[in-house]
Amino acid sequence: MPIRQMPMVFVMLVFGLGCDSRPGTADRIAEDGSGRTGARRLSALRGEVKIDGSSTVFPISEAAASAFHEEFPGVDITVGKKGTGGGFSEFIRGEIDIADASRPIKGEELAECRKRRIRFMELPIAYDGITVCVHKDNGFISEISIEDLRRIYSADVALKSWKDLKAGYPDQPFKIFMPGTDSGTFDFFKEAIVGKEGNIRADVTPSEEDLVLVNGIAAEKFGIGFFGASYYFENRERVKALKVIDPKTSEAVEPSRANIEQARYAPLGRPIFLYVNSASMKRPEARRFVEYFLEHAIEICQAAKCVPLSEELYATVRRRFAARLAGSFFYDEQGNSRHGQLAEIYVEENLIAIP
Repeated sequence: MPIRQMPMVFVMLVFGLGCDSRPGTADRIAEDGSGRTGARRLSALRGEVKIDGSSTVFPISEAAASAFHEEFPGVDITVGKKGTGGGFSEFIRGEIDIADASRPIKGEELAECRKRRIRFMELPIAYDGITVCVHKDNGFISEISIEDLRRIYSADVALKSWKDLKAGYPDQPFKIFMPGTDSGTFDFFKEAIVGKEGNIRADVTPSEEDLVLVNGIAAEKFGIGFFGASYYFENRERVKALKVIDPKTSEAVEPSRANIEQARYAPLGRPIFLYVNSASMKRPEARRFVEYFLEHAIEICQAAKCVPLSEELYATVRRRFAARLAGSFFYDEQGNSRHGQLAEIYVEENLIAIP
């Protein structure tokens, strides 16, 4: 039974953006002994699960949907990628079961959930590092500071050419690419680089499609742009990632899986999330999908070429889901997103509950 598709959505791994084309996740789970033993169990479970949101989280949810459908073919799963903001808009209206998000929920989104009585569970699902890339043949820059990123991207500075950034660089104008304003990656980058009250320059090429950004940078000799790490890992032969200088340590750190997982890629490393509608979990097919996702999260992330959390953290996420703890751990009472180590933020005393 084919999986029903939304426009521009491909739920089979072989067609996935940011995912590899090896055997399905469910096959590999069975092969390595970490999943169910023996023949794959076909279930009588029926229904539909709707997911939309972040293009960064999309490859992970797509991989989970494909693997789950192999084991539970009676469940239709649709996975969209309207961007984090677009996904939250649908989630708040009760139109989807799960919002993929590459940033924590915002204060106004949380307020709307409370107003509309949308209770949700906030589930970290993987790590990501916003990767700053240039053309693969760019030989004059290999690392960049947060201040230089601000000078390029801030509307208040908006340098025009590479020569303006540093003497000796080519006298060539920037060709700047970035996610659209509905993207959680845009929100996170903006806050980290120009500040919550700052503005990003307007003379850029935006897109909610990360692969469009990759293609743009790959085609422009003097291009620069950013997107989630999984798209860099998938396209590392086509673009060149810059090391980012940590302002606290002055160390230039590459966006490797190990650096992202160990929180060394600062300040552009981050957790990424599933926001799960609590009411949807009353439906067995939706509940079982989230359980499956969390049970096999490491294998799913590996299939999607993303950076998984530690098994210890996934165990915590599974406990929080089983307890149905509703609310946000990443938004404080003063209206700010929390930043820092995931293990230090994702603790119960930080929970802003939704009654």
